[in-house]
Amino acid sequence: MDSSSKLIRKRSNWLLTIFLIFCSLTVLIPMYLTLSTALKDRQQSAKSLWALPTQWRWSNFSEAIVETNFWRALGNSLILTIVSVVIGVLTNAMIGYAIARNMNRKGFKIAYFYIVSAMFIPFSILMLPLVKEMSMLGLDNLYGLIPIYVIYNLPFNTMFYVGYMDTIPRSLDEAAMLDGANTWQTFWKVIFPLLGPANATVGILQTLWVWNDFMLPLVMISKQDQYTIPLTQYMFQSAFNTNYNLSFASYTLAMIPMLIVYLFAQKQIINGVAAGSVKE
Repeated sequence: MDSSSKLIRKRSNWLLTIFLIFCSLTVLIPMYLTLSTALKDRQQSAKSLWALPTQWRWSNFSEAIVETNFWRALGNSLILTIVSVVIGVLTNAMIGYAIARNMNRKGFKIAYFYIVSAMFIPFSILMLPLVKEMSMLGLDNLYGLIPIYVIYNLPFNTMFYVGYMDTIPRSLDEAAMLDGANTWQTFWKVIFPLLGPANATVGILQTLWVWNDFMLPLVMISKQDQYTIPLTQYMFQSAFNTNYNLSFASYTLAMIPMLIVYLFAQKQIINGVAAGSVKE
């Protein structure tokens, strides 16, 4: 490599480093303001927004837990997220397998494009008929949100699973069939264990969306004891819009579960996306 190429590469690395530092600051600065404000009282916040707390007011968190009924909202969000993600991964993987292995048939190809085309329909168009139908079925509640999340994520998940299935050799299916396995046994005993990175990616993306979703719970849930964490935060802010310290303590509590998920799952989602994007 000549000296001019080394100089260009060194310069591009510096530009990339500066860009990454700038991107990091857009995350770190709001995080610092949230945590520091949550640990101050009103007088300290009024003196300086940027200064560290002179007295750490941990009681803001206990007050926020009581005022938002945090544990009940956490339980509702956990039930909604875990059940919808488990059902979504199992059913969407089966649909992806059926379509991927029969894409040469006209009916399956039409079904694939029909399902994937749903990604282009805005939620605002679906919202009113969806709410009316779920209300007629008596499912306008926390548990009625589960099938909605499973079906609403089906287009993207189907496209992702079909693409990932192409990286799994069909010879594995044929070998399992020769050993006497039927289609159902082939999927669960041979194919599904190989879908680990894809299942992790779909599960994590759906977890983030269901956990943070605000619009669907807002239009579907009317009972306060079924509120999820985002809905609780909204109602809490309306009631305490002048008490920023208590509000920011509540926001910090709402962020903690997803930060834990991200810390433990970031490697799996990167591996899953990379594996699904490359066909061998």
